[in-house]
Amino acid sequence: MLTPKELERYSRQIQLPSLGKQGQEALKNTTAVVSGVGGLGGTVALYLAVAGIGKLILVRGGDLRLDDMNRQILMHDNWVGKPRVVKAKETLSQINPDVEVEVIPEYVTNDNVNSLVESSDIAFSCAHNFPERDILNIACVKHNVPMVEAAMNSMEAYLTTIVPHKTACLSCMFPEKPNWDRRAFGVIGAVSGTLACLAALEGIKFITGFSEPLLGELLNMDLGNLTFQKLRLYKDPECPVCGE
Repeated sequence: MLTPKELERYSRQIQLPSLGKQGQEALKNTTAVVSGVGGLGGTVALYLAVAGIGKLILVRGGDLRLDDMNRQILMHDNWVGKPRVVKAKETLSQINPDVEVEVIPEYVTNDNVNSLVESSDIAFSCAHNFPERDILNIACVKHNVPMVEAAMNSMEAYLTTIVPHKTACLSCMFPEKPNWDRRAFGVIGAVSGTLACLAALEGIKFITGFSEPLLGELLNMDLGNLTFQKLRLYKDPECPVCGE
């Protein structure tokens, strides 16, 4: 049940007829894991928190770097050199203390991914490298947990929502694994922030059912010239991860 404080805090989104109290309660009862709490994942976590998600599990190894600061809006300048996820929790707890935040100051690995996914109702794939995304995708398919997949490269970005055994998974999309170098492309914070807002909205739509998410479709974006294109995704029946 929503508390009087929560009813007031979320009153503007509860006004949406297709969301209402039922959708708000669904958000409150949801645990979301966010992998890669940087310019993309950190902003996803922020908008999930202000929307009233019940619990966030933030997963990201490493300390904050000065060259992160053009896009990591949860961070402060004097936090450079400190663990990202620990400081992200500090900011999120100040913004919305009603949201439970658990931090895992590690990268997603084969050793920790199953416990992370089993503890969650939905996953947000925002890691800066493809091996982590691939590991998360395999675990989400295994445990039947939906995953919002969001990635960017310079001014380009893509977004989709993966529902295991119903839509194409990440392995269907990329049967040959991309060789990403996390520092091989430039990034403007507004680009990662734009994609993050859309990714958070995808998750909110899926959790509450107030609008149709990108199921079986990939949204491709070129934010340099503001072109958007939806592509149908092929679900490979022989996919080694989700195939029959």
